[in-house]
Amino acid sequence: MSDYEQIKTEIDENGIMVLTLCRPDAMNAFTGRMMHEIIDAFDKADNDDAVRAIIMTGDGERAFCAGADLSQGDKTFDYAERSDGGKKNEVVSDEGEINWSSENIRDGGGIVTLRIYESIKPVIGAINGAAVGVGVTMQLPMDVRIASDNARFGFVFARRGIVPEACSSWFLPRIVGISQALQWCYSGEVFGAEEALRGGLISEIVPQAELMARAKELALQMTEMSSPVSVAMTRQMLWRMMGADHPMEAHKVDSKAIFGRGRQSDAKEGVVSFLEKRAPDFADKPSSDMPGFYPWWDDRKFS
Repeated sequence: MSDYEQIKTEIDENGIMVLTLCRPDAMNAFTGRMMHEIIDAFDKADNDDAVRAIIMTGDGERAFCAGADLSQGDKTFDYAERSDGGKKNEVVSDEGEINWSSENIRDGGGIVTLRIYESIKPVIGAINGAAVGVGVTMQLPMDVRIASDNARFGFVFARRGIVPEACSSWFLPRIVGISQALQWCYSGEVFGAEEALRGGLISEIVPQAELMARAKELALQMTEMSSPVSVAMTRQMLWRMMGADHPMEAHKVDSKAIFGRGRQSDAKEGVVSFLEKRAPDFADKPSSDMPGFYPWWDDRKFS
């Protein structure tokens, strides 16, 4: 169990961590505190070799996450004016000039989404009800998304007078295609699980009562017989190559990864266990045994 206030985490005997958004009275609406707690949970999961995969879901049967907490009323999206930590003087000068490079204008959904993207553990979304606004955009860097039969989705930003956030302008067209992404974002309509499945946002629909069991089944399929280091490397390789401008970029990383992993114990164990027709016993750990060229990407800064 965890000591968080707006999420809870549990790790089962198979190394599957379930991260539950836990504000059921508010349909698990997203807050700044929830953002920090999700980030902390992912940090701990990445540093814990006992964790093999992460499942994210919402508390209750009504909602995964009903979007941003709107309790600030008309100041909800005016971060410089809000009473819950906005730092107006660091963003807007007395003359009204905006410092567009200030870290204080970053949207919280984007900070969470980037942290999920950085995860070295597979991430499965078990979408158990309403998922709108940041409740749907935070799902996009998850590797697999499955939904209960009562789930609903909505990219409602235009109807709130704002625009898609949480890096969704990068993720969403890559997942569902540009035309589908624009249609959903232009209209801001809330749609059901069947449309989400047709559009490629989710991979399957599961009865509510069976959702978590199915998510855990998928997590085991993805990790039970696989090297944790290989899974961690593969997740970063595939996601990061989505933005590459030429296959040579993938060839560079693939070659270094194959060379590096080929010298480690897991590669030997993988071959020997196959020849001996037994389950592999991988010893390399993501916390200490990533190949020497990892991480290979440049640091990204907000400016």
